[in-house]
Amino acid sequence: MSSYVGVHVSDQWLQSQFTQVELRSLKSKFTSVKNQNGKVTVEDLPPFMVKLKAFNSMFNEEEIRGILSESFPDVSNEIDFEGFLRAYLNLQGQATARSGEAKHASSFLKAMTTTLLHTINESEKASYVVHINSYLGDDPFLKHFLPLDPASNDLFNLVRDGVLLCKLINVAVPGTIDERAINTKRVLNPWERNENHTLCLNSAKAIGCTVVNIGTQDLVEGRPHLVLGLISQIIKIQLLADLSLKKTPQLVELVDDNNDIEELMGLAPEKILLKWMNFHLKKAGYEKPVANFSSDLKDGKAYAYLLNVLAPEFCNPATLDAKDSKERAKLVLDHAERMDCKRYLKPEDIVDGSPNLNLAFVAQIFHQRSGLSTDSKKYSFAEMMKDDVQTSREERCFRLWINSLGIATYVNNVFEDVRNGWLLLEVLDKISPGSVNWKQASKPPIKMPFRKVENCNQVIKIGRQLKFSLVNVGGNDIVQGNKKLILAFLWQLMRYNMLQLLKNLRSHSQGKEITDADILKWTNRKVRSTGRTSQIDNFKDKSLSTGIFFLELLSAVEPRVVNWNLVTKGETDDEKRLNATYIISVARKLGCSIFLLPEDIIEVNQKMILTLAASIMYWSLQKAMEEGESSPSPSNGTCATTPDASPAPSISGEDDVSSLGGEVSNLNIDDAASDTTVSSLIESEEAPGGE
Repeated sequence: MSSYVGVHVSDQWLQSQFTQVELRSLKSKFTSVKNQNGKVTVEDLPPFMVKLKAFNSMFNEEEIRGILSESFPDVSNEIDFEGFLRAYLNLQGQATARSGEAKHASSFLKAMTTTLLHTINESEKASYVVHINSYLGDDPFLKHFLPLDPASNDLFNLVRDGVLLCKLINVAVPGTIDERAINTKRVLNPWERNENHTLCLNSAKAIGCTVVNIGTQDLVEGRPHLVLGLISQIIKIQLLADLSLKKTPQLVELVDDNNDIEELMGLAPEKILLKWMNFHLKKAGYEKPVANFSSDLKDGKAYAYLLNVLAPEFCNPATLDAKDSKERAKLVLDHAERMDCKRYLKPEDIVDGSPNLNLAFVAQIFHQRSGLSTDSKKYSFAEMMKDDVQTSREERCFRLWINSLGIATYVNNVFEDVRNGWLLLEVLDKISPGSVNWKQASKPPIKMPFRKVENCNQVIKIGRQLKFSLVNVGGNDIVQGNKKLILAFLWQLMRYNMLQLLKNLRSHSQGKEITDADILKWTNRKVRSTGRTSQIDNFKDKSLSTGIFFLELLSAVEPRVVNWNLVTKGETDDEKRLNATYIISVARKLGCSIFLLPEDIIEVNQKMILTLAASIMYWSLQKAMEEGESSPSPSNGTCATTPDASPAPSISGEDDVSSLGGEVSNLNIDDAASDTTVSSLIESEEAPGGE
């Protein structure tokens, strides 16, 4: 497998302020400017910094020039990479101060885990350890290492081999990872460890996690703030899994009419949880609406009312009479314990207003006793609103793909979230930079319907410019929520991005357009090159349902990754499913960021099969390019470390302040956008060779 190259900075403090993903990306961009101009001067930095888009458009060139002049009076002076990093940190700090927002505000999804602040919440860490002990204590492999001591840092040592995180993902969404693909040995070599972390990161994206600037090396090092940020998202996804009409139709009781049901379907799970909580608080006579999981819960009164209405048999009258908030919080937790609720927090956490732990606690109360009864009429209406299986699968795929791009908006329900046009404009701007005229776009919340139509009309206009098939399609079709047309448009977006990424590997395509036929030809040629005879006629070929062809393709691009002792003949439905789940996990283990399900392989879903083939092709070509690169010299500031597979890309998060802009070296491949296909970063300092 290809070697892993880390970026070394002589000043250890400076190095600690960035993840390896950030350093590689910044180093690549810095080297690109240096190669163009022969050197980098202070004068080169302002336009360069603006192009990075790392400061949320907070500074223009003149403002950056003014800030830099305080540290670098002579703009003609040459600046080295470490000087550039210091200037970058200075600007980032000033951007944060100007915004007046805490860049490290914590939320489970879109968790802002960066390296400029290394403090971790000990209560959250202890709570996550208790959760892990509870759910993984009986795991055949992990039981030798569990339980962990919540007060220690053993968690950060145990995650270093990747097994724990992979297993935790399967607890959150069972079946996500085929555990046969996890490398489980007491002592793993660097390749095996890196494969586990790559599998973990790609699988985390496939269940809806958003990870900010985190790569496999960060997990190998067990960086506490990054590890906790990832674990918190995985646990949240587990706890909120049932907070949707599809999983819990009884939630229709929270709304009054059919229009409200549609609105409910578009809400984020945590918003539904708040709605559920307020529904019961209103019945209990609590006057103040709860708008968050922090300050509104600090005094414990809302909890007291909620538990009294849900479980009156365990009610303690002293709870509401308590004068001290901490004492009331303790009585609340005692009440919850009598209901058999898991205790995700301590009284101090309620009083301090810990949003993550409060959310986890409320979710646990919901699971234990939702207090919902079903109105038969509403229930039947909710059942009627459910999509067919294929539509649901496609919606899931596109939702996860969009969330992997790192745009500002997090998608909860594709069909609802695209209707104002803004989300689609964000996606278009990500995969085709500069295509959106933001001056003509309206940002949510949008009250005037015609503004939504204007946004969607621009979406359709750009789609036509990109040569999408949009015959008789108008912006109003999106506003009206036409599911068939929305899915068709999203597929064309995803396919366009996928093909552009392959095209951008210029050493392979010389900038020519890549077609489905090119991908088909490559897959057949790759399998044939190993001496195997399997070939497919197209991506609808029924023989693909056995899984054998894709396992042979994966083995062709990386011989050691497929354990043929685990492969079945694919003759029965059960054998096909075993192979399909193994294919997906092996591909993610390599570095492919894919969002299809085993059913898509078994049923030979042409679209999803194409994305899988393209993803493997992209990974293989990038690997060939990496192996064709000349070894970096020490003067370039890089040093070879343990040989690992290509690290997973960063996944941009909610705040562009922490984003590095996403362009990888001179290939113009967007980091976050490349999540569509393959989790690999190329920081080429020379024109790389082809396959």
